[in-house]
Amino acid sequence: MRSARDDDRQVRPTDEDEVAAAGSELIGGPAGKRALPGAGWWTPVRVIVLVAIGMFALGMVQKLPCYEYGWFFGATTQYTHACYSDIPHLYSGRGFDAGLVPYFDRIPQTLSGGMDYLEYPVLTGLFMQIAAWLTPGGGTIQHREQINWLVNAGMLMACTAVIAVCSARTHRRRPWDALLIALAPAFALTATVNWDLFAVALTAAAMLMWSRGRPALAGVLIGLAAAAKLYPLLLLGPLFVLCLRAGRMRAFAVSTASAVAAWLVVNLPVMLTHDATGFHIREGWAKFYTFSQERPIDFGSIWLLISQRTGNPLEGANTYVSLLMILGCLALVALGLYAPRRPRFAQLAFLVVALFILTNKVYSPQYVLWLIPLAVLARPKWRDFLIWQACEVLYFLGIWSYLAYTGSGDKHQGLPTEGYQLAIALHLLGTLYLCAVVVRDILMPERDVVRRDGSDDPSGGVLDGAPDVIALGSAHRPRYAERSAVTSVRWGTGSRS
Repeated sequence: MRSARDDDRQVRPTDEDEVAAAGSELIGGPAGKRALPGAGWWTPVRVIVLVAIGMFALGMVQKLPCYEYGWFFGATTQYTHACYSDIPHLYSGRGFDAGLVPYFDRIPQTLSGGMDYLEYPVLTGLFMQIAAWLTPGGGTIQHREQINWLVNAGMLMACTAVIAVCSARTHRRRPWDALLIALAPAFALTATVNWDLFAVALTAAAMLMWSRGRPALAGVLIGLAAAAKLYPLLLLGPLFVLCLRAGRMRAFAVSTASAVAAWLVVNLPVMLTHDATGFHIREGWAKFYTFSQERPIDFGSIWLLISQRTGNPLEGANTYVSLLMILGCLALVALGLYAPRRPRFAQLAFLVVALFILTNKVYSPQYVLWLIPLAVLARPKWRDFLIWQACEVLYFLGIWSYLAYTGSGDKHQGLPTEGYQLAIALHLLGTLYLCAVVVRDILMPERDVVRRDGSDDPSGGVLDGAPDVIALGSAHRPRYAERSAVTSVRWGTGSRS
């Protein structure tokens, strides 16, 4: 029989992962038997937060060439040094420096280059506006853009700390898995390219709250995250499938209702407001959604790869994207209901967001941030994670080299079209590889590293240890229901009576 101390014992990656054990030689080797978890000040969460902040700082240093001169004077310097960021460009280009209020004030064409309103969701617009308020006036526009980037970087660093804390605490017995997030090279490289970390932090907090059995608060955070970026809404799909299979539809309904309410609280004040002239500003609020719909195929997508290789402009890309997304979601529903053991929430959450990224019309480099925390929770295996990260780093370098090639008159500089197409293929194949091993873990749960110790779904909250109520296919459901009940008692996730 396992003692309470055994139940609380943390899983150390160096004990079960050969790559982590080999990498630990750089800092003295795997932890010994006398290394007590949580002893002293250096708890796993604190170590992970400090490492994450340190890597974030290194990512800021990587942007130093642009900070000094690349964003302002050299047209291609920000590409040749791979230090591009949207933040300084949109500070002036969307009217923040001029005191314009997003969604309420139309952006002059002289500033925006054709964008009449801010093309970001409301909560991201608020994040940008707060950073603009904190940016002191005076000096040249280049100096103000530098300071605004620093202000945004400070706020995004706080988001990084939130992500580290929430991810480390989502799997109670596996806090060290979050070290993968802290050390992820693509995380450091893309953290200050855009404002995506804000939505990622809210999503990580939602995952933590769901894992703690608080569906209402998880729903509120999903709704707020969706008000900052659209992709967090996708998490409601896996929750529906898993709650349906486990007979926990009340928890799903509470989360969904809370998400909708939180999204409306943020968006309605902007949607229903009129400006001083009586003009309804719904057009400004809707810019993000209309822009996403009207946007042509763009960098990083499979559609751009097909278009460039075939010469076909793919004018019906919206239809193709919608059809693939629908088919992919139906496949995930079938996977969730037919799998021999109910998938873990993090597994289906990763797969649905990866599906969205793989089928989307555009793949901006910072979109990798959406997947990193979900990938760590879904497949905390260092080898697979690092293979995927290597592909993403190569794509990060490829997109900027390609822009240097197309933006300069010197065709000996940067990456030609064929090289960029290879970078896109590497990104797609790397993501598909990680999806494949997650699907394999679902179909062969004995291969799932999280479940090797008898756990069911540590991030599943009310789903953890729940027996199946609805399950399809010929799998022996009664035996799984019995095993789930045993696991629930064994790990303290269900009734012990």
